[in-house]
Amino acid sequence: MNVPFYIARRYFFSKSSNTAINIITWIASIGIIAGALSLFIVLSAFAGLKEFSLSFTNKFDPDLKVLPSTGKFFEVDSAQNSKIQNHKDIVAYSEVIEERVLLSFKSKNTPAFIKGVDTTFQSISDIKNTVFLGQWLEENASQVVLGNDLSRKLSAGVRDYSGLLNLYVPKPGKGQILDVKDAFRTGSATVVGIYSINEELDKKFAFTDIGFARSLLQLNEDEVSALEVKLAPSADLNSVRNDLKSIFKDQVEVKDRIQLNDSLYKMLNTENLAVYLIFTLVIIIALFNVIGSIIIAVLEKRQNSKTLLNLGLTKNEIQRIFFFQGGLMSVAGGIVGLVFGILLVISQLYFEWIMITPSLAYPVKLEFVNILIVFVTISSLGLLASYISSQTVKRSLQ
Repeated sequence: MNVPFYIARRYFFSKSSNTAINIITWIASIGIIAGALSLFIVLSAFAGLKEFSLSFTNKFDPDLKVLPSTGKFFEVDSAQNSKIQNHKDIVAYSEVIEERVLLSFKSKNTPAFIKGVDTTFQSISDIKNTVFLGQWLEENASQVVLGNDLSRKLSAGVRDYSGLLNLYVPKPGKGQILDVKDAFRTGSATVVGIYSINEELDKKFAFTDIGFARSLLQLNEDEVSALEVKLAPSADLNSVRNDLKSIFKDQVEVKDRIQLNDSLYKMLNTENLAVYLIFTLVIIIALFNVIGSIIIAVLEKRQNSKTLLNLGLTKNEIQRIFFFQGGLMSVAGGIVGLVFGILLVISQLYFEWIMITPSLAYPVKLEFVNILIVFVTISSLGLLASYISSQTVKRSLQ
């Protein structure tokens, strides 16, 4: 039998004859429970917000995107097309043309990116389902689907035949430009749809047919800005990445969804770490109550400790009694706080108590990793606080 742990357990479950000590112990326990509860709820809420934010980019970004290692465009010949089509882990791929343009509708202008896509693009991206007004592009047509923000800036409606949308692309070259008209290639198209994903994308892209984009930019039929690739669910992402690099003889770079949104992921991870550190500081402050509670328990049970010392226990064993007592308080408080936190998160998932808008509940996500993080944090800090406070035992027995 582990005598120090047995005695610590008895101390933990028994009440003191001193009411003030019982109150201090309860305050310390409530502080741990509240710390674990708040940390878990915040991490779960942030996980929900992270998933909610990334859900918009997941609608738009492919599993892998093949980009030129140098320049804006690269060529895809028939042999390379055949290898990609026959790859066992590639479900579909789409050729894409992207370039910065100036959009002009009647008297209003705004910069944007034209994105020329082929018919396969709809199977790569969920973009078609984000079109809330009008329709998606027809093949080989001079049509444009604008982002919601671009549409507002230009005051351009769907199929507004009072005026066409003009697109201006700078011509490459050197030397002085004497006529502004010589500096741009121009094209005209009809706005047939308006999409909405998020604020950043809605003000960035104007979608058009890839043939129209090639014509505007005067590109060859085998030239593309990128290939967007959809993988099979069982595919090994790194293996497919290496295969694609091999097909293009390492003249391209292949990015996954995380790399395409590198700044967004870094921002979310940094915010998550900052939130964790802030609430860990709150827990550390709450654990000062544990230190005070154990020190008071050491002083109250000084006579009992001397009796145990006379019965043969060493000072280190008596010290471990109070270390175990503080550890039990921390672990038990952490578990209770986690149970309450899990119940609150589950209730928000099912009953949607807190709403952001009348139709959108505040997003939360129940993750095992957050349970583990909170339990390890509370337990490790609680054991450290217990060790610090149990050091007073040796001084009290002198």
